[in-house]
Amino acid sequence: MGFKSTQECIDDLEKHGHLIRVKEEVSSELEMAAIHLRVFENNGPAVLFENIKDCKFKAVSNLYGDINRSKFIFRDTLDKIKALIDLKNNPIEAIKHPLKYSNVAFTAFSSLPRKSNFNNPVLQNEATISSLPQIKCWPDDGGAFITLPLVYTENIDNPGIMNSNLGMYRIQISGNEYIKDKEVGLHYQLHRGIGVHQSKTNAKNLPLKISIFVGGPPSLTLGAVMPLPEGMSELTFAGALGNRRINYTTVDGFTIASDADFVITGEVFPNENKPEGPFGDHLGYYSLKHNFPVMRVHKVYHRNNAIWPFTVVGRPPQEDTSFGALIHDLTGAAIPKEIPGLKDVNAVDAAGVHPLLLAIGSERYTPYNNERKPQEILTIANHILGKGQLSLAKYLLIIAGEDNPSLTTKDVAAYFKHLLERVDWTRDLHFYTRTSIDTLDYSGTDLNCGSKVVIAAAGNKLRELGASLPELNLPEGFRNPTVVMPGIIAIETNKHFDALSTEQQMEQLGFQLSTFYTLTDFPLLIVCDDSDFVSKTLNNFLWVTFTRSNPSHDIYGVDSFAENKHWGCKGSLIIDARIKPHHAPPLIKNPEIEKRVDELGVKGKSLYGII
Repeated sequence: MGFKSTQECIDDLEKHGHLIRVKEEVSSELEMAAIHLRVFENNGPAVLFENIKDCKFKAVSNLYGDINRSKFIFRDTLDKIKALIDLKNNPIEAIKHPLKYSNVAFTAFSSLPRKSNFNNPVLQNEATISSLPQIKCWPDDGGAFITLPLVYTENIDNPGIMNSNLGMYRIQISGNEYIKDKEVGLHYQLHRGIGVHQSKTNAKNLPLKISIFVGGPPSLTLGAVMPLPEGMSELTFAGALGNRRINYTTVDGFTIASDADFVITGEVFPNENKPEGPFGDHLGYYSLKHNFPVMRVHKVYHRNNAIWPFTVVGRPPQEDTSFGALIHDLTGAAIPKEIPGLKDVNAVDAAGVHPLLLAIGSERYTPYNNERKPQEILTIANHILGKGQLSLAKYLLIIAGEDNPSLTTKDVAAYFKHLLERVDWTRDLHFYTRTSIDTLDYSGTDLNCGSKVVIAAAGNKLRELGASLPELNLPEGFRNPTVVMPGIIAIETNKHFDALSTEQQMEQLGFQLSTFYTLTDFPLLIVCDDSDFVSKTLNNFLWVTFTRSNPSHDIYGVDSFAENKHWGCKGSLIIDARIKPHHAPPLIKNPEIEKRVDELGVKGKSLYGII
């Protein structure tokens, strides 16, 4: 639908039964976030908060909390967008099938941003940062954050809206050392579009001009998070998705999205940083306090009756899970076309997205000795780790599609079964040590610092996976072995974290297992804090194993060896997935706030029948 504003989207959702209103006064200090989380957990609708304590604005959340609701919002344009992305990656198709793509050229043209000098609703009013909804999501957050910000910057060497970057980078608007109403903090990685723009601008000793849009046409929000093909403008994509051109204007040298609900303008000066965070993040842990760029606030604009969209992130699945599913639905076919030989890929949401990437590739190389083994898929793996957001993968598992043509990366349990039946730990582990990892992943040795591992499996089955727990006589301190799924056992152990004693512990475990047991049918062992929790659900196994381990430091093996710089093991692989002292703490809800949410679910209250 061609929504012009957040209000139009809300009206449409409410008309079709996809939105509820919370009329009771609620606090932006944890309570609004807790309500959002509870509604999302119960597969509830979008939530409009009409009465925020000490704030004149309304707020809305969970707009995109269900993929079917997201598809409903964009119901008139999704097929056109898929065709546009497909054509961008394979333009020869337009020649082969001119009728099929006859409307794409019109879609692309009609989506070009349009400068507006007169009708700019967002410029109707000015406000201050402290008058905005001060939404704090988790108890130990460093302050209030904007969680659905659309951050606009331009390239100083090639200015203009068609060469701009629109990204979603969290914004801290209170707390820490920020000067009230005059400064906000920005959190982003330097390789992102905004980071490139900042580096180029600061190299000229000039400030980077930044505009932060909040609200407006929903297509703007999706445009900001889309992994678009090189050269495609986010604003152009948003116009195509929203079935109407994005209107913009300029004020004091800042670009303004005319139909946004709010716009914050400001500048980032060279070498101006302040502590940002902590922030309860999408891996299910806090990202800790670190120095990040600070923006000097210029102006805060808002339209009449402005509405503040927000979301809450935490251990997946959350609202951004549905966002990711919609993005994959739109672009899933495009990524394999950009990497030759790649058939399927899945950044596993339950594992925090970047920690675990599953891939299926082609293994077409003909071995000289007739032994099928990973060859081409290793080349594909290197290509994946050099590709945009995929490069943040920490564990990259890749298998040969020819071994089971019907297998997909979306069936995670079947994928693990297939891999564990075929993997050869003496050959199929390939480490990248002392490299960069996701800023939000604290399993490594320092901010952005950690390791990666590629596990590549191809060929015939090597083993049948065990499903029943064998009797194990474990070393002292190890206990409660539990089958997670066929081929995988979780084992609890005490929390000893001295580097030497940890390595000795794992060696002792490996030695005892190699001496008394073969365990060939259980090729993967997970050492953890709570084996009952890990084995309870597939999602628990994925979350614990891949968010709490750094491959180079936390992978061990039964009967391990190093040969010509290659590390492997002849028995089971062991992953130490305990929480370490340097890890960020997990997110835990506030019990008192949860009781207040419970009260809204009783008969006569706004959330009755929802939670």
